[in-house]
Amino acid sequence: MSKRLGKGLEWAVAQARRLIHDNDVERLRQLLSEYPALLSWRGDREDDGLLGMATGAYGDAGDPQREQWFTRAACAELLLDAGAVVTPSVCDGILDSRARGLLELFQRKGLLPRTLEFLAALGDLDAVRAALDQNGDDFGTVNDAFARACSFKNEIVAPLLLERLAALDPELGRQIDGQMGRPAFIKYFIDTRAAAHARAVGPWKAFVMEEVTRAAHDGDVTMFVSTLQRERWLLGDACVEFQVGLIGAATLNDHGEIISALLDLAPALLRRQASTEFQPIALALTYAKAHFIPLLTRIWTLPDDLPHAAGMGDLARVKRWFEKSGAPALGDLEKHFPCNDPHSLKYDDLQWGAPAAQHVVDTALAWAVINRHFDVADFLLEHGANVSTNWNSHEPASILHHLVFLANPYESMQFLIDRGIDMTIKDYRWDSTAVGWARYGKSDEKMAHWLEEAERQREAKR
Repeated sequence: MSKRLGKGLEWAVAQARRLIHDNDVERLRQLLSEYPALLSWRGDREDDGLLGMATGAYGDAGDPQREQWFTRAACAELLLDAGAVVTPSVCDGILDSRARGLLELFQRKGLLPRTLEFLAALGDLDAVRAALDQNGDDFGTVNDAFARACSFKNEIVAPLLLERLAALDPELGRQIDGQMGRPAFIKYFIDTRAAAHARAVGPWKAFVMEEVTRAAHDGDVTMFVSTLQRERWLLGDACVEFQVGLIGAATLNDHGEIISALLDLAPALLRRQASTEFQPIALALTYAKAHFIPLLTRIWTLPDDLPHAAGMGDLARVKRWFEKSGAPALGDLEKHFPCNDPHSLKYDDLQWGAPAAQHVVDTALAWAVINRHFDVADFLLEHGANVSTNWNSHEPASILHHLVFLANPYESMQFLIDRGIDMTIKDYRWDSTAVGWARYGKSDEKMAHWLEEAERQREAKR
């Protein structure tokens, strides 16, 4: 009867997802008693079930506030006590997100592997010493542990591990001593995200990659070019994904000169595109950086679909995707963003579910508004786009929410307000309107007041 009423396991999973998001422990406890199968449910994706929802962090959870924002420790503890299945990837995910509180919770429950990597993350000096005595001759094992110690800012454990690495690889010790010394090297790893690269390439190369990344972020062309010329392995085939990341950092931070400098150095990316979920052209259109498209199309072809045509302001191409009746004529949805975006399909950040034509049309509207192609946006609104869509760059909110953090967004905001966008929409994570994002997220009281006044003026005209 529950299934016939639409209240089967899928319904319960959707309820659990919302309860975990709201950190509603008591209602989650009740739901688990009614649907015990939830404890072993994992779904079609490799998402580690409800425990993965509670422990997974959309963003970095490397400090207490961010861990509170992005994880749900109380729900995780309830699930553990109720017997939820703990997969190795759940524990690994806690390391990757740097969620110290969850790491300590799993340690108290006796659920963490007693490996050097986890002991280093916990900062257990005595246990790390004992583990090094037993298994301290493998460079990869010690390297992973060093990276985790630095990620979790364990200043006592990290020096011990670095000394062992230098003993195993004397050249590494000479490089570090010649550059800045070991205490400063450890501090650099703790203060930056260099450790994120270390597990794949080792400490020294991770240090170099972080230096280049920071130069791309800051627009320091001199440092960027000189380092790449000295460390030419970064321009090779093995670092294509890294090269894409540099372009992403330069795009987001408005440093076209960095992109040009990289391309002038003839990176492998020009010869062999990366098989990556990251799409720099989509990134540029999402964050009002369309002026970088001519640079980016030296590497990638501009996709021929509705959202990209809208983001570029090509009204003629946009009209091509609609019938004379006004209905979308998109053909194969897999030819359109976001229905062909591996990240969107895998993670469903906007909770849109199976690909649909409305998702394509609403994304096209968002990109048109963000990049101030208002003739295109009006056409899309006349042909089924939803001005109050919950589209956002990462989690459900609204186009207005997204605009809050862009440079000089007022013209685009006014367009949406004039077209009747629902200004009471609240985002998924913080349950806040766009006004709240401006006031509390961006700390921009001027913008918050502007939005409130624009809404009042709109209401007064009705």
